[in-house]
Amino acid sequence: MNIVIMGPVGSGKSTQAQLIARELGISTLNTGDLLYFKSKEDSDIGQLISSAMRAGEIVDEGLTLDLIEKHLREKEHQKGFVLDGFPRTIWQAENLKIPINKAIYLATSDAVNTKRLLNRGRSDATLMVIEKRLKVYHRETQPILSFYRKKGILIEINGERDVDEILDDILEKIK
Repeated sequence: MNIVIMGPVGSGKSTQAQLIARELGISTLNTGDLLYFKSKEDSDIGQLISSAMRAGEIVDEGLTLDLIEKHLREKEHQKGFVLDGFPRTIWQAENLKIPINKAIYLATSDAVNTKRLLNRGRSDATLMVIEKRLKVYHRETQPILSFYRKKGILIEINGERDVDEILDDILEKIK
């Protein structure tokens, strides 16, 4: 089963992606991690990614799509995967050549996301950067929900509950 997990920054996507993958015996791909490691490479692509990430912007969508598709073709993802943090734009969702069976949306408020991110205590999680990332999410990523809803594969989950409650709800709805 190929799953996309979506939600604003701070919604718990990565936590749930790991738990879902473990429960289903499939792999997970965290797009943010992939881009982070690419951003550290001493290359033109690394510099492009690094610059976008520092500014709180979405990395070039075509570049990201190519990196993701290449990675998902690797052996570790052949049994299925949970894709965390991708697609980020409607164009990416429409142009992803690898089929998606379920799209899980963790619905959380901006206030909850901001509180969670500030509590992490990371140096890159300033209020200004968080607000910018949430605005970018609402503008660029949230429209993808309609795309998956029309395909009949969107599962909406209340993401403001206990981690285990959320996981149980997801597992019940994807079976």
